[in-house]
Amino acid sequence: MEQLEFFTVPSPCVGVCTVDEKGYCQGCMRRREERFTWLEMTPSQQLHVIKLCRQRYRRKMLAGNTAKEQSQSSEASSPQRNLFD
Repeated sequence: MEQLEFFTVPSPCVGVCTVDEKGYCQGCMRRREERFTWLEMTPSQQLHVIKLCRQRYRRKMLAGNTAKEQSQSSEASSPQRNLFD
């Protein structure tokens, strides 16, 4: 049995509606289907989508940090100094 929700689940939309190469909105990290069917979803489905969005965001940030660390290590091994040091 599904638990009753007394309040509506707010949309995670932040008004940045552009899609990345994987098909996720860069603002809220929802897929196209999740954005278009948001109002037809039950509150529990909406909460599940928000959980997925948080996971996608964390994964994206971890991937960005890893790429940043790799570029910094390659710069450190370069014999040429960085102009901004």
